[in-house]
Amino acid sequence: MLEVLVQARRDAAAARKLMRKLLKKQGIAPNQWVTDKCPAYGAAIRDLRLDGIPHLRAKRLNNRAESSHVPVRRRERKLQRFKSTASAQRFLSMHAATYNTFNLCRHLTTAHTHRRFRAEALAAWQDAAGMAA
Repeated sequence: MLEVLVQARRDAAAARKLMRKLLKKQGIAPNQWVTDKCPAYGAAIRDLRLDGIPHLRAKRLNNRAESSHVPVRRRERKLQRFKSTASAQRFLSMHAATYNTFNLCRHLTTAHTHRRFRAEALAAWQDAAGMAA
């Protein structure tokens, strides 16, 4: 999960803000942009002068990004929606960092490697939370 930014609208200004934030965070421009079919993303790419990078909008190409939002949607359903956009943004920015730490592609690793990754993630979490191991 790269970033989740709560926006009231999906217009060019919101897309530009998201892309600028992603570029700043990553430090380099991507090889390609994969987005849904919202035309605001194309406008933002043109405004940021990133036209040289392919922009892919075909059906099901952004499933990987949409799948990373499934836990957020599940939590949102349990909470019967967030009370405000500010509370949603607070939760989502923290959720993105922890999700990247603990989300492992289990089907790509052996059991031994999976256990080692889980132990490393737990150690990182305990270190960040200031808990004794």
